[in-house]
Amino acid sequence: MDYSITKFLWTLLGLFIVTNWGMLMSSTMRRIGARVSGRIGIPWYQPWVDLVKLYSLRTQLTHGTMFYIGPVFRLMGGVGMFLFLPMVFGNPIWSNYSFSGDLVLILYFQFFGMLGMALGAGEGGQPYSAIGISRGLSQFTTIEVPMTLAVISIAIQYHTLSISEIVAAQQGGITTWTLWTNPLATAAAMLSLLGAFGHSPFNLVKAPNEIPIGPPTEFHGTFLGVLRTNSAILHVAEAALFMNLFFGGATSWFELIIKTFLIYFWSVFVGTVFPRFRIEQSVRWFLKVPTIIGILAIIIFL
Repeated sequence: MDYSITKFLWTLLGLFIVTNWGMLMSSTMRRIGARVSGRIGIPWYQPWVDLVKLYSLRTQLTHGTMFYIGPVFRLMGGVGMFLFLPMVFGNPIWSNYSFSGDLVLILYFQFFGMLGMALGAGEGGQPYSAIGISRGLSQFTTIEVPMTLAVISIAIQYHTLSISEIVAAQQGGITTWTLWTNPLATAAAMLSLLGAFGHSPFNLVKAPNEIPIGPPTEFHGTFLGVLRTNSAILHVAEAALFMNLFFGGATSWFELIIKTFLIYFWSVFVGTVFPRFRIEQSVRWFLKVPTIIGILAIIIFL
């Protein structure tokens, strides 16, 4: 079989694994949050039930073409991150389509989905869409500032923008992880990750149980199913990106599952402990603490 076809099929298998792991991780975290609140929580298989139900529904509403392309843009952001992200270090099968300089492209994909949703919301006809767009883009832009500073710091440290080369530089044992060799960049990135995952205290954009509008109610049926699918892929892809940059990468799927679970659990733990910020509070916070740490991380390696 032609190599390109074989590579494509292995990549599809990897996407299938990541999607299902993302859904299982999501249901596990929701159960953990429920137990902390004194509840039982959802069954572990609930995300699959929800997807089957959503993909079987069709909407009778019409808001314009761009409104329904928004979830597709969102999904492409998560899938794009996965496609160019090496998942298992040292294994060409699971390196996906990574290449030299892929870190820059992945940072673009991280913001791509948010921009697509903003364009879709602008055509939705909802009078409060502009408020949601300004909230989402304002917060996500400030989230990107410390994350970008952290990436610049480790690019200076390792003299590369290749994720595979950054992982290779951390293969001398746990003490060679970026976590220990560049703790300031790791701290700035892990603080920005709290906002990227969208849990409390940085989830006012969709504000569960408080705002009766937004993607979960404006989009329904298959379109909401697409958003749920992206959520499963994106959370694993973002956790895998941070695993590669700061925690030595993974040499097997088992190691990847353990590390991505712990990275994702970091945001769930903080979200369970801290109350929700207002948008102006979260913007100020990201531009102060994580940004200052990120600047210091760059200065040290200049």
